[in-house]
Amino acid sequence: MLIAGKCHTFGNDIDTDAIIPARYLNTSDPEELARHCMEDADPTFAGRVQKGEIIVAGKNFGCGSSREHAPVAIKAAGVAAVIAASFARIFYRNAINIGLPIFESPEAAAGIKAGDEVKIDAGKGEIVNLTRGETYPVASFPPFMQELIAAGGLMPYVARKVKVHV
Repeated sequence: MLIAGKCHTFGNDIDTDAIIPARYLNTSDPEELARHCMEDADPTFAGRVQKGEIIVAGKNFGCGSSREHAPVAIKAAGVAAVIAASFARIFYRNAINIGLPIFESPEAAAGIKAGDEVKIDAGKGEIVNLTRGETYPVASFPPFMQELIAAGGLMPYVARKVKVHV
């Protein structure tokens, strides 16, 4: 899995309410959620982010209440991946289940600055900061999780498996 793009940076403990504020939880429409993505962390983010760009954050990204709306908003906004020093476990599972690639790398989270261009090579287990000429380690996904992400998430993965066996 290769992903490359410009980075948008955020700090530590970005909770799900900062990713998609509770006032927008009355909809499950991905396009509507995308318009408010990261609104309480950076009100300008949804208007600036371009398809294929990457979020980089500190520790405990996605903490707070468990809401699938948070990774859905990020993916629908066009974000190709999230890199963080660490993720709240429920956010991690929700992101994988909807096919949003996420990568845990404290080194990358510390080294990447806003606007940096990076290339994530999950197969090699590295994130290359093309702007700064630095390389950071990242753990590869187990094969099953790679399949889930490649399929677009858990539901498309299961639908394909059922179709194959029917």
